[in-house]
Amino acid sequence: MPRSFTFRLFAALIVGLAVAVIVSPFAAAAVAGAGFRYPFPRVFDRVVMVSLGIVMLLGARSLRFVELLKEGFARPESNLGRAVRGFAVAVAAMAMLIGAAIAIEGPGHPAHGIRMLPKYAVSAVTIAIIEEGFFRAFLFRGMEADFGRIGALLASSAVYAAAHLVRAPGRFYVSGVDLSAGLRTLALSFSQFQDPTSALTTLFGLFLLGILLAEACVLTGTVWYSAGLHAGFVIGAKLWPKMVAAHGTLPGWLGGWGHQPVISGAAAWVATLAVLVWLRPLTGVNRSSPA
Repeated sequence: MPRSFTFRLFAALIVGLAVAVIVSPFAAAAVAGAGFRYPFPRVFDRVVMVSLGIVMLLGARSLRFVELLKEGFARPESNLGRAVRGFAVAVAAMAMLIGAAIAIEGPGHPAHGIRMLPKYAVSAVTIAIIEEGFFRAFLFRGMEADFGRIGALLASSAVYAAAHLVRAPGRFYVSGVDLSAGLRTLALSFSQFQDPTSALTTLFGLFLLGILLAEACVLTGTVWYSAGLHAGFVIGAKLWPKMVAAHGTLPGWLGGWGHQPVISGAAAWVATLAVLVWLRPLTGVNRSSPA
């Protein structure tokens, strides 16, 4: 019986992490020896990205990596309008949340936020393309063969949510080759799960967002609309601390109960569900016509 996509993928991820744990202490020592001073967790993150990339490329054929990405990003010239439409929907949703926060908390530094828009836009588009390529075009579509549409939608959204909480928060430095540093950093990467309220509210918000983005992929047949949505949400999240005053009186249902603002609050959950309910007319996909 052939091994499933999900089994192959997580086997590759485990191998990539194991390689990063072993290699990162030597990489950090080399960086320090070259005269650069970077905290070890940052070096570890970069080594993880490179090692996972290499492992994924080695297993690209069995995982249908290139094939799934081509399908996900198919017909860019005819789907640009959908990307723009998704972006507009997300920006409108975030604008309402930011407007409500300003009404309660007061404005922050909107002029500074507007000046940062070009930088935020480049970052948002980059994040959207990378994450939609991996989590929707690759992960969701790959899991679909194993679990069906609903199962893949739930499973890929859970992975998407959890992945955003896996990051080492500490900033420590190493001198020489510390063979335990990689393993310690990997353990620290799960520290955000130690606060149940923060972790659960953030996970729930990201899980709902993952479902919305995956459903957009299903309806339209590509990731262009979901990439537009994603970019709009990222810009809104980056503008949030600039546009809203930091008086500390914003209620949790709007500002969020977790470490990640907005998405860990009930207002963002309602906004996500509202877009999900109206997703078909918002995408412009008719019930009688194919995606």
